[in-house]
Amino acid sequence: MFHHEYEKRLLKPSNEVVISREMLSRQNYMSLTSSSSCVSPTYLSPTKASLNNSFDRFIPTRSGNNWQTTFSMISENGRGGLVTKKTRENGEGSRDGIAYSSLLKNELLGANIEDVKSQSEERGIWSVLQSKNLFKYTTPTKDRILIDQSSPYSLSPLSAKSQKLLRSPRKTTRKISRIPFKVLDAPELQDDFYLNLVDWSAQNVLSVGLGSCVYLWSACTSQVTRLCDLSGDGNSVTSVAWNERGNLVAVGTHVGYIQVWDVAVNKQVAKLQGHSARVGALAWNGEVLSSGSRDRLILQRDVRTPCVVGERRLGAHRQEVCGLKWSPDNQYLASGGNDNRLYVWNLHSTSPVQTYTEHLAAVKAIAWSPHHHGLLASGGGTADRCIRFWNTLTGQPMQCVDTGSQVCNLAWSKHSSELVSTHGYSQNQILVWKYPSLTQVAKLTGHSYRVLYLAMSPDGEAIVTGAGDETLRFWNVFSKARSQKENKSGLNLFTSIR
Repeated sequence: MFHHEYEKRLLKPSNEVVISREMLSRQNYMSLTSSSSCVSPTYLSPTKASLNNSFDRFIPTRSGNNWQTTFSMISENGRGGLVTKKTRENGEGSRDGIAYSSLLKNELLGANIEDVKSQSEERGIWSVLQSKNLFKYTTPTKDRILIDQSSPYSLSPLSAKSQKLLRSPRKTTRKISRIPFKVLDAPELQDDFYLNLVDWSAQNVLSVGLGSCVYLWSACTSQVTRLCDLSGDGNSVTSVAWNERGNLVAVGTHVGYIQVWDVAVNKQVAKLQGHSARVGALAWNGEVLSSGSRDRLILQRDVRTPCVVGERRLGAHRQEVCGLKWSPDNQYLASGGNDNRLYVWNLHSTSPVQTYTEHLAAVKAIAWSPHHHGLLASGGGTADRCIRFWNTLTGQPMQCVDTGSQVCNLAWSKHSSELVSTHGYSQNQILVWKYPSLTQVAKLTGHSYRVLYLAMSPDGEAIVTGAGDETLRFWNVFSKARSQKENKSGLNLFTSIR
């Protein structure tokens, strides 16, 4: 009898679906039995609609599952067992984090990633892993069966896609030397946070204010010449700044006047008076020179006609002005002072168009990004220690990073979205940052005093730093090669001669 019933079930047409009491859910089974007590169906003919949605539950798929690996990903007490603080720090943020994440996606999730470059740095593997369960649930259809494309003769435990991923070219990591390539003695280089005594010209000449004298050092010939000496009237140098062409250098003094020198003929061409205290900050905009002083004023004057064209007086700061920088398009001037204020000025008003008050200490370090229009970076003193970023197009604060030390200077790379900062109390270090991730690319040490002075070479590759230890140190921190992501526009009239 048993054999006869079994044979009938085997010979039944294949287009019918067998539904047993074990395959039905409790609710469906009760509804069938209660609807008609005399109906006891064993076979039901499926309709076209029921073929797509005839399954009362999902069955875990076995193919392609590595349960031993997947089981370790189940969270314990609401926390992912695989996601630790160490993996968050070293997984995505490390140098090989992107390749490692892509490899995990291939082996654990079947992502079929073949090229590292196609993966975004912002999207991590761990957020994906946390959402996965021990089993993969799916309807038992043929198109969902996972097929391993790896060759049975392969000696590698990795899949074919992962092997191709590891063979894909990756961008070489840039090496930054931890030691300076040149060190120069700088006797009488003052250890004063509010001064700016070092600048590097477009003609590759370094100007340094040492005591009452200004010295010029040629990076091409290593020749040193003395430009001027202010000791005759008991004066001293408090700031130096080259114009854009590199033929004029402005010298701010302790008593408040400014000298402008033509270095080609070694001659003073202008003497600008108007400040009643030392001039610690200078910034050129074409032929117009802006100067910031301890008298809390910012004066703007045309060095060609200082007696004919009147000066512009900007008087918002309540304490000494120690930082001045013009934007790359020469439309906006950023100023920082000992009153912890950062102001942004335009060419048409004597009142600041933007005011930022988030810093908790003096703002000397100021730098405009040459890559992102309107992006301004500023650094605070010992009580602040933060580098802050501002969107001056909207007037909104952006990112902030606590450096742990007094921020003395900031400078953006000319060729990549990186910046360098120099620091005082208490680390006396030089840091290279990648923007916008704000990860540290390098940390350089060597100065025994606060790194108060910073200037960049005209090719944008090297920087020079100065400190109260009376040394100037030269470092290779940036690459000359432009970023591959930077697109060349056919509308740029300065890329070719027409």
